[in-house]
Amino acid sequence: MSEKLAMIVESGTTDKLMAASILTAGAAAMGKNVTVFLTFGGLMAFKKGYEQAPMVLPNEFKGMEEILSQTMQAKKIPHWMKNFQDAKEIGNVHFYACSATMDLFDLKKDDLEPIVEDVVGVAYFMKETEGAQTLFI
Repeated sequence: MSEKLAMIVESGTTDKLMAASILTAGAAAMGKNVTVFLTFGGLMAFKKGYEQAPMVLPNEFKGMEEILSQTMQAKKIPHWMKNFQDAKEIGNVHFYACSATMDLFDLKKDDLEPIVEDVVGVAYFMKETEGAQTLFI
C-alpha cells in the first residue's frame, strides 16, 4: 500500500468536504503523506470567509441544512475546515489550489484561506503525487 495519498477535491458540498476532511485526517494520523488538490467547487469552499457561507448539500438533502447543522453542533462534530487544519498540524499534509480554476474565477492566492500553500498546475500535482493512492471527491 502506498504511503502517499493524493486527493482531488472538486466538490464544494458539505457532505463531500466532510468526507474529504475525515479521510485526510485519518491518513495523516496513519503517517501518510497527503496532497490535496483543490479545484472548482472544492477550491471555492476555501475562499476566505468560508465560515460565513451557508451549508451546501446535494439535492437529496435540500431543505435539511438547518437540522443537520444543529445536529452536528449538538454532537460536537467539527467543521470540515477544522478537520483539515487538524490533519495539517499532525501530519505531512499539503493543500494546493488548481491554477486553471484560479484563473477561470479570477482568484488570487490572497483570496484563499492560509491553509492553501500554493497555486499549482496539474503537472506539478501529478509529479508530486506519483505512485500515490488517489481519490477524487
